[in-house]
Amino acid sequence: QVQLVESGGGLVQAGGSLRLSCSASGRTFSNYAMGWFRQAPGKEREFVAGISGKGGSTYYADSVKGRFTISRDNAKNTVYLQMNSLKPEDTAVYYCAAGELASTSPLLMKYWGKGTLVTVSS
Repeated sequence: QVQLVESGGGLVQAGGSLRLSCSASGRTFSNYAMGWFRQAPGKEREFVAGISGKGGSTYYADSVKGRFTISRDNAKNTVYLQMNSLKPEDTAVYYCAAGELASTSPLLMKYWGKGTLVTVSS
């Protein structure tokens, strides 16, 4: 079992930045690929960014490429999402997820946090 807790969400103006953190406890953190997903009101949960267990591979949704950066610190059991140049359409609840394999599909991620709300005002 892996427990995930997100933090760092909040209200920011368009063009601003936020850094989300996800702290993990339980099984060996580096054994899991990690991902960030988001869900806006009335929309399905969508992939944002992912990173392999050792951190050597990262991948992004086209909508955030060049603006968001995912990273992880396995010594601290934490994964981060640095979000720059935020847009109102980035407003959503952001979820951290862990899976045995890297995936852009929410269905293939095994463990989930409860989410943190990011609101970007225009």
